[in-house]
Amino acid sequence: MSANQIVLTPDNLLRPEVLALRAYHVPPSSDMIKLDAMENPYLLPPELRELIAQRVADAHINRYPDAGAHWLKEDIRSLLDLPPGMDILLGNGSDEIIQILAMAVAKPGAKLLAVEPSFVMYKMIATFVGMDYVGVPLAEDFSLDLHVTLAAIEQHQPALVFLAYPNNPTGNLFDADAIERIICAAPGLVVVDEAYYAFASDSFLPRLAEFPNLLVMRTFSKLGMAGLRLGFLAGERCWLEQLEKLRLPYNVGVLTQAVAETLLQHHEVLVVQAEQIKQDRTWLYERLVGTVDVRAYPSEANFILFHVAHADHVFAGLKQRGVLIKNLNGGHPALTGCLRVTVGTPEQNELFIRALQESLLHG
Repeated sequence: MSANQIVLTPDNLLRPEVLALRAYHVPPSSDMIKLDAMENPYLLPPELRELIAQRVADAHINRYPDAGAHWLKEDIRSLLDLPPGMDILLGNGSDEIIQILAMAVAKPGAKLLAVEPSFVMYKMIATFVGMDYVGVPLAEDFSLDLHVTLAAIEQHQPALVFLAYPNNPTGNLFDADAIERIICAAPGLVVVDEAYYAFASDSFLPRLAEFPNLLVMRTFSKLGMAGLRLGFLAGERCWLEQLEKLRLPYNVGVLTQAVAETLLQHHEVLVVQAEQIKQDRTWLYERLVGTVDVRAYPSEANFILFHVAHADHVFAGLKQRGVLIKNLNGGHPALTGCLRVTVGTPEQNELFIRALQESLLHG
């Protein structure tokens, strides 16, 4: 190496916006009651687990998967009853789909717009692909500030808009008429992210044909398949045909396809579990509302956002008592003092409430 040669390091090779990022952090959770990641807490019935075990045993893992996941897509289509002319694209969870969408529209100067606080991956993936990100603040009650949002769309002309419905981490459904106004005003694609559709009272999926720039994204992770990493995007074929060009080959593996096909053929089991989670959510919300010094926010997802004084101390107190939830304090100014708890089983919810009350009293 010559004396004048620069030593290669990440600092002088990587993009500065990548260097400035913080990796998505997943805390260790062994030996904890895990209520931090919006997972379905219920196991599958033994007979269904046995059926899955047989499917896995018979899977040809020595071969590449069906690149188009044709049988799996047929199972999903049959469940959705999509409007005519609509199709689906499969992704490794919804994160990959967000990245595909961002890559597709990332012309020089293109902008991605989302409301805040919302799913952190919208902003992170915009950075990954070199797009400008525009964050629009929600109203104080976490509802859409329609005037501010429409003004931002007019000013920035975003190529891509994401709206989580229900929103994460706030749990609320935005006003459907306001979303319709945003879709009509947007010059680019609007993606309604329905990751928590199984627990919500409304969906834009049946309305896909009404808006030529609307796409609806869902994941099966919250329904009980978090370990499979399977999401999909629904919309007009003219969009999905182009987006398919950016989907990496074999992105949905052999085992994911086999297990997901089996589960979707027994979809009623997952629906029953989702209904149970909604009942558990009601119980948990009522207990949080009845706890002194706690402000809980209504939710149509499988989690509840709540505010406490000294959130970091309460969070630490919960961990000391073996309960792991999500600490959002400091993540966004609107979430100061906020924690988020996933709805667990009745036993887990009771243990959480007891641990929360003790943490509020003693830290």
